[in-house]
Order: sequence, then C-alpha cells, then structure tokens
Amino acid sequence: MQLWMTTVASARGAARTAQETEAAGWDGMLVVDSQNLSGDPYVALALAASATRRIGLGTGVTNSVTRHAAATATAITSVNRVSNGRAVLGIGRGDSALAHLGRAPARLGQFERYLRQLQTYLRGEAVSFDDIDIPHDVAPPMSGLHLHDAPPASRIAWIADGAKVPVEVAASGPKVIAIAALHAERVMFALGADQERLSWGIGLARKIRKDAGLDPDGIAFGAYVNLGCHGDIGAARSLVRGGLTTFARFSVMHGKTNVPTSSGDREVLEALHSNYDMKAHTRGDSRQATTLTDDFVDRFAIVGSPDRCIERLRSLARLGLDKVAISGATRGASVEDAAVGRDLLVRHVLPGMHA
Repeated sequence: MQLWMTTVASARGAARTAQETEAAGWDGMLVVDSQNLSGDPYVALALAASATRRIGLGTGVTNSVTRHAAATATAITSVNRVSNGRAVLGIGRGDSALAHLGRAPARLGQFERYLRQLQTYLRGEAVSFDDIDIPHDVAPPMSGLHLHDAPPASRIAWIADGAKVPVEVAASGPKVIAIAALHAERVMFALGADQERLSWGIGLARKIRKDAGLDPDGIAFGAYVNLGCHGDIGAARSLVRGGLTTFARFSVMHGKTNVPTSSGDREVLEALHSNYDMKAHTRGDSRQATTLTDDFVDRFAIVGSPDRCIERLRSLARLGLDKVAISGATRGASVEDAAVGRDLLVRHVLPGMHA
C-alpha cells in the first residue's frame, strides 16, 4: 500500500517540500487546489517534479467547477510530461475552493459530465462542441463568426502522444462512489479510517461496476486518512482534530448522512455540521474541532504510537486499499507536538510500512 502525504500548493516551497518528501520515503505528494487559500497546484507540482525523481505527484483534490475540463487535462498532462509519468489527477465536487466563491459543491450531473469529458481529453480523444456547457451569454457559439474553416470538435491532440494520466475521485456518499466506480481509475474514499465504512464503500463500488457490466476488479481503491502519531494519545488526537473536521464533514455535507452510521456518530456529525465555520477551515483550534469526541477521533482517524499507527494502516491494506493519502497536523495544533509527530512518522511509521 502506497503512502502519500498531502500539503498546500506553495510555489516558493514546493520544490523543497517535494525533496524532503522523497528523502523521507513517502511514495507521493498531493497538493490542494483551493485558489483563495493556497497557490496554484499545477505550478507547485511542476516545480516539485523538476526537483524529484521518484515520488508520485498529484492534486488532492481539484474540482469540476473552477477550471474547464480541457484546461485541467492540459495542466495535469503537462505535469506528467515534466515528471516522466509520475502524475495523477485527484478530483472531487469541490469544498473550500467553491465556498470562497459563494458556492456549494458541484451538482452530481455536472460532476459526472465533467468526468466523462476529462477522461475523453486525457485519452487524446475529441469532445463534441455540443457537450461543452459554456453559457452562450458568456461566449456565443463560434459558428456565428462564419469562418472559412474551424475545428469540428474539442480535442487536445498532443496529449494522445503520451501515457494517460490516471484519475482518482474523492468520494464519500453513495452517489459519488457510484460515479467514481464508473469513470475513474481509483476511488479515493473520504470515509475516515473506520473499517466498516470503508468495507461498505468498496463493496458498493464493486457492485456498481458489476451491475454496469464492468470488471469489479478493474478499479483501484484508496483513502484519505487523518493521522496523528504521538506517544501521548491526547496530543495525537489534537494533531488531527482540525483536518478530521474537514473530511468528516463530507459525510454530512447537506445536513444528513447517507453512509452507514451509528446513532452516536450521527449525533457527532450533525453537531459538526451545525457548528462548521468555513473561515476556520481545517483549524485544530476551531469551533467545529470541539464537536469531535475522543471515541470518534480514535475510529475515524489514526492516532497513537508508531506501532498503533502501523497496525491501523496495515488493517486498511488488508481491506484492499492500495493507496492512503495522509493528512497530518493542521493550523491550530501544537507546533511542538506536530514536529514530534512528523519525526515519528519518518523514523518509524514509513519504514515499518515499507518493511
């Protein structure tokens, strides 16, 4: 099972962070795509690619609203060329990137259309002009220009000359899991580290593919996991509370959860939803972080000593996950405890998982 780390998209720090990530033994690095909170992910990934030789590089995650599918395909394929085939495209319906534009996550129909178009572009094939949903009041049809000749469809010809970039969809609810199962190379579950929830997600994705006449084994599975490694369990929990609020919120984005959830967990998720402050997104000292009980944190995140973290990660591998994207300490957590956690991860957890 590959272990990737997630970080911000910092143009100034991307090369250095990528070199440190590679030297530490991580399998890959994902950068966020949230234009009001972070730098441009593709600039950061290109800089990271030129400073490294081994690690995978990708978005964690982009969305289907803030860029046209053609622009996204071009950007990630450019990173793939610079990195000699190490790029992946992580995508979801959007969260903070859209919230800071005054919008909620993309509608399901738009998200599925976008994925179809994105995969078509990434294969070097053509998307019909009729399928491109740029509003006419923004840019009218080209036919009105009465040109002598023009492209008959939208195709990025140069992409067809190289390897296709794999697409992995961040998914938590059943409808997005179903879309991901049909249109992605990997489903990246945002269901926490709870084995029952992950087993449910894997089973649903496999059923969707089988019912559609597709090979249930023809798709990979991974997960986004919050991990806090520390000898003091209280400190370990504090490291992940802020980041965990973000991922847990995906299961109750619209006020209710469609994922198998106990009554106790449902109460925690509903409290999280009603207390969420997007201005304190991911912060460990936020109002929403106080809604997560210790029991909830212990099951939905991975917290504790290096041996405990290794044990939990191995249990995820046994479920069938081949990739875990790890989010560590976020703003508002103790700087000292975060440093301890990073050191334990590099010196014990990564070697233990790769042994």
